[in-house]
Amino acid sequence: MEIPQPIVFEPLLMERVWGGRRLETLLHKRLPHGTRVGESWEIVDRADAQSVVHDGPLQGRTLHELWRNERESVFGGGLPESERFPLLFKLLDAQDRLSVQVHPPPEVAVQLGGEPKTEMWYFIDALLDSDLYAGLKRGIARDDFVRALAEGHVADLIHHLPVRAGDAFFIPSGRIHAIGAGNVIFEVQQNSDTTYRVFDWNRVGLDGKPRDLHVEESLKSIDFDDPEPDVVEPHGELLVECEFFRVEKWTLVAPRHAPRPGFAVFTALSGRLACAGREFRMGDFFLVSAAQTDREIRPLEEGTVVLRTTIPSAP
Repeated sequence: MEIPQPIVFEPLLMERVWGGRRLETLLHKRLPHGTRVGESWEIVDRADAQSVVHDGPLQGRTLHELWRNERESVFGGGLPESERFPLLFKLLDAQDRLSVQVHPPPEVAVQLGGEPKTEMWYFIDALLDSDLYAGLKRGIARDDFVRALAEGHVADLIHHLPVRAGDAFFIPSGRIHAIGAGNVIFEVQQNSDTTYRVFDWNRVGLDGKPRDLHVEESLKSIDFDDPEPDVVEPHGELLVECEFFRVEKWTLVAPRHAPRPGFAVFTALSGRLACAGREFRMGDFFLVSAAQTDREIRPLEEGTVVLRTTIPSAP
């Protein structure tokens, strides 16, 4: 199959109690009037949420169709075998802080009927005093945590650190965490939607009722030997590499070519760029397929920065 241009998908917008309007004001997303949008699912292949190609020769085809029927042309060879495309890409607008939560490790997910989820965040924008909670304070044991839950002050036991635009953070499954208020975030994760909330700051949901908590599941999932993790220390262009994804940060001072073979998802963080006759700006996602011949990524203004995400087995 000939695929002359990058593949662009229609985003799926998700209203959240902690969301806001900055995906529109900062990243130029078109949001429904009067809603607090917390997430834009940019690339997703799930039974209940499906990315659809926006335009071009593949217009109207779903990501699942491409993964099942055009895998070699779009994604290339040598990838892990899975029923669905194994990654999920999001943008998050945390106007308020998110719940204190955890995603189950693989062995616990099997027991609880959920899905494991390892993820990575890149902070596109962070307001003054923006922060995050991740891991436990040094010396905190499971019994301390259970007691603090009962007494209503469990957040006091979670490691708390400031963040700024340009920081990245890695969240392996089992790491307790909460995104603080004022952050706009790129997220790549395993294709999972299992989240166990252990504490929600005593607030109510969009329906005016307290949101469900998953205390028992959380206690089984939390890694209690995970003290005080820090933001990612980049290694050159490499931000994070794990068995599920590899994320690089490219500062484009001249044209560069997306490496062959295989595919990559690019996310524009700042500036403007062009690829195969299409232009992209801050907040845009596009997939350079294995079959795309013109793979040049060309900056159109100074300060153009992109993230490049691949699956590690894909060169």
